[in-house]
Amino acid sequence: MDKLNFLTAGIPSIAKDYGDAFNKLDEMNLDGLEVEFVHGVRYSEKTRENILNRNNKLITHHGPYYINLNAKEEEKIQASIKRVLDTARAGADLGAYSITYHAAFYLGNSSEDVTKKMIERHKIIIDTLKEENIDIWVRPETTGKRSQWGTLEEIIELSKHFSNVLPCVDFAHIHARQNGLFNTYDEFCSILEKIGNELGEIALNNFHGHVAGIKYTDKGEKNHLIFEESDFNYKDLLKALKAFDVKGALVCESPNIEIDTKILKDYYSTL
Repeated sequence: MDKLNFLTAGIPSIAKDYGDAFNKLDEMNLDGLEVEFVHGVRYSEKTRENILNRNNKLITHHGPYYINLNAKEEEKIQASIKRVLDTARAGADLGAYSITYHAAFYLGNSSEDVTKKMIERHKIIIDTLKEENIDIWVRPETTGKRSQWGTLEEIIELSKHFSNVLPCVDFAHIHARQNGLFNTYDEFCSILEKIGNELGEIALNNFHGHVAGIKYTDKGEKNHLIFEESDFNYKDLLKALKAFDVKGALVCESPNIEIDTKILKDYYSTL
C-alpha cells in the first residue's frame, strides 16, 4: 500500500449495481468499496465481471454475519470455518486486498479460553489457504458488543501466531465497547502505537479499518449512525492516522456511506 484509501461499505446508495458503483466512486474521487457478503458468499458472473473491471479501485471483503468460531456445536464451528474460507476464496477470485469478519462470541467462556480456540481454528483456516495457494490478509474485526470476542488485545494476540493475520480495527466499535472512550487524538494514537509496537510497521503499512458514527449503551454497540448524529470524533482519528502515516484501507460504514466516506477523504486531504 502506498497511501490510505477511503472505501464505502458496499455499493454506494446512488449506484444500481457494481458496474455503476465503480463509476460513481470515480466521480466522487473515492478509492473503492468493501464487498459485503452478509448472508453468504455468493455472486453472479455479471457481478464478478463488474468487480474485476473496476478501474484499479481497491476492494476488501466482509464475511457473512453467521460466523462463530466459538460455537458450542461442532457443525456450527465447521460452517463458520467454511464461511471464512469462502470469503478468502472469493477474495482470491476477485482480487481483494483483505477480508474481515466478526469471529466469535464468548458464550460464557473466558477471554483466554476463547483466544486459545481462535488460534486453533485460525490455524485450520490459514493452513487450508496455504494448501490452496491463496495469499490474502485475514482479519478478525474488533467488535462492538461486550458479548463478542474481539478486543484489540485479543486480535493482536491471535495475529502474532500467523504471518497473514492482522486486526481489522473498527474504531467505532472500540469507542462503543468502551462506552465512549477512545474518541480523542491521544487515544487513537495509543491504538496505532500499540499495533505498531506489537505487530510491527507491516501492520500500519497494510492497514484495514472501519469507521462510522455509532450509537451505544453500557453493553456496547447498538447501531451505526451518520457522523452528524454521532459523538464519534472522526477528525481526531484522521489526524492520528496521518501522524502515523497509516497506509491501507479505511472503510466507512455510516448509513449514508458515500457521503460520510467523502467527508472522511476530503478532511484527510486537508491535513
